[in-house]
Amino acid sequence: MSTTRKETRTYADRAVYMREAVKRRRRKLREMAREYAGGKCVLCGYNKCARALSFHHLDPKKKDFGVSAKGLTRSWEAIRKEINKCVLLCANCHMEVHDSLSNNASEDN
Repeated sequence: MSTTRKETRTYADRAVYMREAVKRRRRKLREMAREYAGGKCVLCGYNKCARALSFHHLDPKKKDFGVSAKGLTRSWEAIRKEINKCVLLCANCHMEVHDSLSNNASEDN
């Protein structure tokens, strides 16, 4: 007595499911990355809006990939290694660092 269950999902249903699964994984990795990096701006301590925090590479020559851009499609181990080359900055401090208004983004903070 073999009971074979007929698949009722369509290709489109599966595609929607996979897109949602990828979104959930990227969201989880983003949260893990922020927490791993301290969860707040290393310069001013800002931590109110997680979306306002970004990773700044201390040495752009050692940058293998952008953590926030396409980095969340990689393994946690690869993301963690890349985060170790960065500091977490709020949007304001990040722009000031790139405009050379602040030189305080260093590993000691």
